[in-house]
Amino acid sequence: METQRSSFSGKIGFVLACAGSAVGLGNIWRFPYLAAKYGGGIFLLVYLILAITFGFALMVCEIAIGRKTGLSAIGAFKTLDKRFTLVGYLGAIVPMIILPYYCVIGGWVIKYLFGFISGQGTKIAGDSYFGNYIGDASEPFVWFFIFLALTAVIVMLGVQKGIEKVSKIMMPVLVILIVFIATYTIITMDGALGGVVYYFKPDFSKFSIMTVVAAMGQLFYSMSLAMGIMITFGSYMKKDVSIEKSVRHIEIFDTGIAFLAGLMIIPAVFAFSNGDEAALAQKGAGLMFETLPKVFETMPGGSVIGAVFFIMVFFAALTSSISLTETVVSVLQDKLKLKRYSACVSVLILSLILGTLSVFGYSIWSSFKILGLQFLDFFDFISNNILMPVGAFLTCVMVGYFIKPVSIIEEVELNGKFKEKKLFSVMVRYIAPLCLMVILISSVLDVFGVIKI
Repeated sequence: METQRSSFSGKIGFVLACAGSAVGLGNIWRFPYLAAKYGGGIFLLVYLILAITFGFALMVCEIAIGRKTGLSAIGAFKTLDKRFTLVGYLGAIVPMIILPYYCVIGGWVIKYLFGFISGQGTKIAGDSYFGNYIGDASEPFVWFFIFLALTAVIVMLGVQKGIEKVSKIMMPVLVILIVFIATYTIITMDGALGGVVYYFKPDFSKFSIMTVVAAMGQLFYSMSLAMGIMITFGSYMKKDVSIEKSVRHIEIFDTGIAFLAGLMIIPAVFAFSNGDEAALAQKGAGLMFETLPKVFETMPGGSVIGAVFFIMVFFAALTSSISLTETVVSVLQDKLKLKRYSACVSVLILSLILGTLSVFGYSIWSSFKILGLQFLDFFDFISNNILMPVGAFLTCVMVGYFIKPVSIIEEVELNGKFKEKKLFSVMVRYIAPLCLMVILISSVLDVFGVIKI
């Protein structure tokens, strides 16, 4: 049994680990699509404003809760106010649901990475390649297991030797790779500069309340909020590290990567499609595993760029899966008093079982659906669209009206004056709860086809 809680070595390790969690597939396959759909520059401006207000307040809140209590989600909420213990359980359940299917997608990334490295770029760019691959009952499971096992091994090494060390290597490399691909694409592809203009130029005709809703939803999911992750990482944060400054640095990292992802993908797809907005309107797996391989195939040195791209995506996916795993491991250690190794093995087995549903949901179990959704899509819907907004809303209610914002402000001010404490108080009591209800309602309506985000 661990008698002393693990911790990050300092601010850099903490920030890079949190940034690694925040920077994931959502930055790469959802942000560019939304920026293209909602007016380019105007979407970027709205997103930035929300990041320094809405996102800032929620992240400060979660990290401070973790550091104040020194516990993972369940114990943290129980300690602060027993009436909100259920919120802690939501924070523990969400990563348990997300991790398995996220590792399934991580397996797809490894498959494509090895495909490009081995010179199969032309084959991968084929129209039916992705559908045929996920429709297979065996190979996707193998890649899923490899990605999951790799994640578990890193988490087994601990906070400093595993999570922090990997984040310190992967995050800087990820930035270098994404800058390289964006620059190479703009320089080498005819018509790519038109995509840069399309991305940066504000199209006010496309601005609407849905621009704000879409930016708000993307920011909420991108920053790893309401997953118990920031609470867990906060519990590993040393008291002499500034929460306020750390959150600002995490925001810069996360928003910067999302911005660069758009600069990398939109000009490339714009040039490939001769400015066809329908091609830019693809999001998710269709963009990453179907459209982009075709784009790479038309580029000079496309096989190399494809391999570099999927290395970058692999790093982004792995750092996020590590944070999800660590959150669940931390809960098991706190609640069941398990050693790290035993907790990691337990998470591995649980994820293997749940992940199998998502793997086979596209093949031998494809006819079985819940609410008209395949297993992976259903798990994504119930965690991202329902549990996360509800958990974040209740967190704001607890902090805003029960334990009061001052309890969080006191924790933040252990390292000096909290410059944005007035903004924080207003956001957590009034603005953030309203925003979260909008996210909840709009995301549910989106899934059921009432509106399209």
